[in-house]
Amino acid sequence: MINSKEKNFVSAVVYVHNNENKIEGFLKAINEVLKENFKEYEIICVNDGSIDNSEKIIKNTAKSIEGDVITNINMSYYQGMERAMCAGVDFAIGDFVFEFDSINIDYDINLIMDVYNESLKGFDIVAASPKHLKRKTSKLFYAIFNKFSNNIYKLKTETFRIISRRGINRVNSMSNSMPYRKAIYILSGLKVTSIEYENIIRSEKFDTEVNNTRKEVAIDSFILFTNLAYRLSLIFSLIMIAVTIISGIYVFVVYFSNKKPVEGWAPIMGLSSLGFCGLFVILTVIIKYLNLILNLIFKKQRYLIESVEKLK
Repeated sequence: MINSKEKNFVSAVVYVHNNENKIEGFLKAINEVLKENFKEYEIICVNDGSIDNSEKIIKNTAKSIEGDVITNINMSYYQGMERAMCAGVDFAIGDFVFEFDSINIDYDINLIMDVYNESLKGFDIVAASPKHLKRKTSKLFYAIFNKFSNNIYKLKTETFRIISRRGINRVNSMSNSMPYRKAIYILSGLKVTSIEYENIIRSEKFDTEVNNTRKEVAIDSFILFTNLAYRLSLIFSLIMIAVTIISGIYVFVVYFSNKKPVEGWAPIMGLSSLGFCGLFVILTVIIKYLNLILNLIFKKQRYLIESVEKLK
């Protein structure tokens, strides 16, 4: 019998945050797929400050799986998906790295290999994308993001993705931090594609901490990867400039009319209008420069790890 297992070493980075009810089934499912198709692989669980029994279940599940394939990374505290997944990817040593942002399996498990096989066709980043979005806020976010960004590839919801080692190296060379991985991936200049699949829409609840983090990531993404902030500031500045011009005309008319409300009022208003007009123009220029700087140099966002355990 010919051994047809893939020789490439693959890593699967799994994000875990209060998933005690689903993590065992998920780990066993992806382990079966990887074990059946790859000679060498590893599964890295990133426990992002879970307050339930997720860590305990991960350890118990690792005991039931053959080989030392599972590594558990405990973050020092809850830091959000982006930082946690960056920590996991940094520890991964695979030629290809799977990123599982969610452990909700709403797809055929064989899709994992479909995504891998697609990457072998020359794509450095391949994502699995559901056809039906679960949250209206996600639709709104992607619509606004794609409207105000100049990317060739459009962002959409992704359940998991695979990244080649070349893709990881390229992204790491672009920035010291990863405020929003998906946006940086499509800006890497490498070939990117996605596979859409029919998914079952299931309600997914997030706690307040997670929702707040998602909002922060969304706002940061709009500022860093789109020109939305600049356009809004420009529109607002144009409106205020129009108001100051109208005020200036009114001051001019009042100044040369026979009726003067208060002595010295017109010159003061004229000077104020001119000053505010200049201020808004300067602020627009400053915001534009800040926008450019932010696009070139991201803020340093370090992650903190409490412990790393190779489980058996």
